Amino acid sequence: MNLVASGSILWLLAHEMRLYWRNFRSGRAGKGARGLISLGVVGAMLVGGGVLAALGLHDFQVPITPLSVSLAALGGAVVFTLMLSQTLSASSEALYDRGDLDLLFSSPIGPAKVLFVRSLGVAGGVITIFALVVTPLLLPSVVYGHPGWIGLLGVLGALALAATAVGLLLAMGLFALIGPRRTRTVAQVMAALVGAGFFLASQMRTILGEQKSNSLFAEITRQAQEGRLKPPPIASLPLRAMLGEPLPLLALLAGSAALFALAALALGRRFSDAAAATQGKTGARPAKASGASARRGFAAGPFLATLRKELLLIGRDAALLSQVLLRVLYLIPTALVLSRNAAQGTGAALAGGAGVVAFLAGQVAGSLAWITLSAEEAPDLLAVSPATIATQRRAKLAAALIPVALFLALPIAVLTWFAPAAGAWTALGAALAAWSSGLINVWHQRPGKRSDFKRRGGASWMATLAEMLVSALLAGATGIAVAGFWPWSLIPLGLAGVALLSLRRSDAQIARNLRTR
Repeated sequence: MNLVASGSILWLLAHEMRLYWRNFRSGRAGKGARGLISLGVVGAMLVGGGVLAALGLHDFQVPITPLSVSLAALGGAVVFTLMLSQTLSASSEALYDRGDLDLLFSSPIGPAKVLFVRSLGVAGGVITIFALVVTPLLLPSVVYGHPGWIGLLGVLGALALAATAVGLLLAMGLFALIGPRRTRTVAQVMAALVGAGFFLASQMRTILGEQKSNSLFAEITRQAQEGRLKPPPIASLPLRAMLGEPLPLLALLAGSAALFALAALALGRRFSDAAAATQGKTGARPAKASGASARRGFAAGPFLATLRKELLLIGRDAALLSQVLLRVLYLIPTALVLSRNAAQGTGAALAGGAGVVAFLAGQVAGSLAWITLSAEEAPDLLAVSPATIATQRRAKLAAALIPVALFLALPIAVLTWFAPAAGAWTALGAALAAWSSGLINVWHQRPGKRSDFKRRGGASWMATLAEMLVSALLAGATGIAVAGFWPWSLIPLGLAGVALLSLRRSDAQIARNLRTR
């Protein structure tokens, strides 16, 4: 017997939560005993940290001063950007990836109700992620002396509702401006940019330089001490809500709930129209083309044809582009450190930065190689094609390495301008790391789906560990060479070569391994 009526909001919301839990269990974090043990260890560490924090903060009372108000507002803004990144990605998934909206919209359930529940599910998923991290850290303090701090969970809920509303509005705005095909890619890229904003903000000392960043924070503190830092009265609302004051907490929750309801209910019809449009415009293109595309023939030879096909697939994969873009954005602080240290002649820091570039090159190349080699959507067609297996593998490997070369070109060029020798060693180390990771994925293929790229769940664990080991060895060799001790770099370079030789498989072994999958 159902406790709620079929087709009601609670009934649909329960369905959303079941799907969310199913997706969680299908991920790596929720699989088997290892996943449970990992979650248990992380949970115990969080609870331990919360207990220590509760003991240390038992007699501490958070003052409501301009400095604390500004810090709380800044922290809330950072959390909001992280939530917005997730809701943008989830909004794109709701339109394109779930594939159940046509069934829901053909049912007697109204589109406004469907969107409202789907949006609630997105907000619930976002708040769950943050609550799982914050609750073990917060509850000991709530129990031991600071019961009002439970308001922090309410603030997280308000931020999740507001972020979901803004993410939905942005997705619908993109759909109206650029159409369904481009919206998927742009939304994923925007999610990556917004999410990386937190990382870039945390690297302020790296981006601005230690002296400038120290002077910036010192200036903020000095203004607060001198009474010149005067945030508006409304800026104290988040801090007061976090401390459990009822009226500020209710005001935040009411405002966020109103914004969420307005976005979800007002855009119900537009959302249904957008979903219907995506069903017809994200599929295969018409066979007949016009203009330049109609005159463009096949690439000359199977290698170029396969290479072009793989590059086109990489360019069309919105989720893949966003994940690769995140890795590129992570290189920004490293590139700035490299250029600054090269200009100043700082040897040790320059060597460390060069090693980081080589390691990241290997990791990105490994991810792309898994996409091109193991996540092939039509392996049967390739098996009966006139192209040889060796040609196909070379083309797929080249398609994985070309994007790596493109996004490493600028930081290595800047480094070479200031320090030619360091730039040459970094380029060589990055090339070797990327090539080695690609070869490992050639030898240890494990067919999977492109959707598994987000968690690399389809990749072989042996290949993943081998990539990290070989990339780390080559990164060490690169750093040692940049530091000026290139003869000593032969040691980690030789160890990486031995590791690659031990991992190498013949074509017959690769084929036999694929047949057993």
